Amino acid sequence: MTNSTADSLIVIRGRGRVSALGVEAAPGSGAAPFTTHTSGLPVAALPAAAETALATLRRSNPAYRALDRTVLLALLAARHATAQTSWLPQDSVLLGVSIGSSRGATSRLEQFHQEFLTEGTVPVAASPLTTLGNVASWVAYDAGTTSGAALSHSSTCSSAFQALGNALAWLRAGMAERFLAGGTEAPLTSFTLAQMHALGIYSPFAAADFPCRPGAGKPSTFVLGEGAAVFVLEKMSRQQLLAERADQPAAAPIFCLEGVGFGFEAISSKTGLSAAGQHFQTAMRAALQAAGCSAAAIDAVVLHSPGTPAGDAAERAALRAVFSGSRPDLVSNKWLLGHTLGASAALSLDFACHILTTQSWPTPPFATDLTPAPTRLVRRVLINAAGFGGNAASVVVSVV
Repeated sequence: MTNSTADSLIVIRGRGRVSALGVEAAPGSGAAPFTTHTSGLPVAALPAAAETALATLRRSNPAYRALDRTVLLALLAARHATAQTSWLPQDSVLLGVSIGSSRGATSRLEQFHQEFLTEGTVPVAASPLTTLGNVASWVAYDAGTTSGAALSHSSTCSSAFQALGNALAWLRAGMAERFLAGGTEAPLTSFTLAQMHALGIYSPFAAADFPCRPGAGKPSTFVLGEGAAVFVLEKMSRQQLLAERADQPAAAPIFCLEGVGFGFEAISSKTGLSAAGQHFQTAMRAALQAAGCSAAAIDAVVLHSPGTPAGDAAERAALRAVFSGSRPDLVSNKWLLGHTLGASAALSLDFACHILTTQSWPTPPFATDLTPAPTRLVRRVLINAAGFGGNAASVVVSVV
């Protein structure tokens, strides 16, 4: 996706997130935020305070009581994102919504199916509550938009960046003035966990021992998590942004989405990938081209790195091919959040914004090839995501 004009910027006006770290909680060091699921597997589930916030949201509107957890996570994150803006109610008319989710309404779909098997009946609302499109449509409803697009995306674990790329395209084309874009996932059901375990990639480590260990090599340390991150995006000119910063020099940082790139490799196994990570290479190069910057301009990379030896190695091979002798610092948030599937890319982008703001990140308490602390001033970050089917996506974000 190319940057059609150097004067046109897509900026992040607000961001909201919910994860195993909590609601709006920044990544930090400390105890592992993992728990043990009833299946016996470690998971990155919401803490008590976040559960309370989700329950309060569910009770706030009678229509929300039937919504899937995936939808509620998106609503919660979107509300926190919009709360950071100065929008008025009438501003929502030209607001678009683009939300990615790998699996959509996981819990409700499984519940309705189980009821059908045991009772032979299906509620009238089963279909509208479990279609993927109901994720974005409920976020749009909650935001009060009346005429903007409501787009839901599913492209496995790069779903959030597919949603983000679509939002950028609409904004650049003048088809919307603002967008809520991001990803959400609530996959911590026994059936979904059994699927991940059947792949032979699940971590053997206990919940208290930081079971997700990207970049640590063997054994595989994939751990499933839940969460959402949503961003308020707006198109503006460089002159407008400079004038705004001159008027408010002490204002919070503004982040610019400089480029989005996508990659795909045709492979025989839908769960596999090439050793060279060709889809990663294509996505990263496309994002750099869209951003109009060289590989040397990237200071840090937030890795996709799910803790699977083959996946981690392929991404490292792709990084060596793209960055050659100028490899940036390598960071990951999955050892804190687990792998949140369709929400993972959005939470990684949020992590990149945190890094750009604080110039720091927590150090993993296990042996890994991740960079323990920044080695340079971080002004521009590239974020990777990839998923089943040979797809990958990358985003370049900078601080203004």
